[in-house]
Amino acid sequence: MSYETVIWGVEDGVGRITLNRPETLNAWNTQFGLDLRDIVTREAWDDSVRALLITGSGRGFSSGADLKDEGPGEAGEDGLPDVRKRLTELYHPILLGLRELPKPVVAAVNGPAVGIGASLAFACDLIVASASAYFNLAFVNIGLMPDGGSTAFVPTAVGKARAFEMALLGERIPAQQALDWGLINQVVEPESLPKESFELAQRLANGPTRSYAGTKRALNRMLYGDLNAQLELEADIQHELFRTNDVREGVTAFVEKRGPAFTGS
Repeated sequence: MSYETVIWGVEDGVGRITLNRPETLNAWNTQFGLDLRDIVTREAWDDSVRALLITGSGRGFSSGADLKDEGPGEAGEDGLPDVRKRLTELYHPILLGLRELPKPVVAAVNGPAVGIGASLAFACDLIVASASAYFNLAFVNIGLMPDGGSTAFVPTAVGKARAFEMALLGERIPAQQALDWGLINQVVEPESLPKESFELAQRLANGPTRSYAGTKRALNRMLYGDLNAQLELEADIQHELFRTNDVREGVTAFVEKRGPAFTGS
């Protein structure tokens, strides 16, 4: 099946997802979310797929939500942004789908992984990053909080101090630092990333898939508890934040490429 914003294919048991909006560094708009949701919740479950590999086209993995294209998103009945609907109906099935998929998932992070783009990478089982890549929970820079499961994925990987640092400061974490912190599994040279990440996914595809499925199920329960409840909490808080003056200012400042003037309102 052909998709508008994502390239999908299966080779030697490896299902390869290539995020394909390179002109925006693979930012998420509605069509992007629909395409990715369909692949993760339907295509990836086919028996021909024994492992999943996710990467980005062009210079980036994913720069997060496309605020320039869609702003704060669809409005609710009260005329204010209904971000809860977007998160629960579009984003959460993708993140939960990756965690619940009974197959190993590898992220090949070829450049910036920012906001929900970082959350997507963190939702994968193994993360291989280019030496030029970086990760950024940049939500705070426009007055938001981390979503996409990052409030579950990040603390379990890096601990309390570093999780708060990433979430509250919204600074870039270069690939080598992410490796040192235990946030990712491997750093490779940019030109080696496609080959090495595919070979890793292929190794998993040739392995004991039922063993992987059982291991993943047990580790999910130990590490993340009730991930669905955490995603719902993120959606509730994010929904509240999207209705604040600070977020309106943050989004406007981002689009206008200037520093925001937050007031706490």
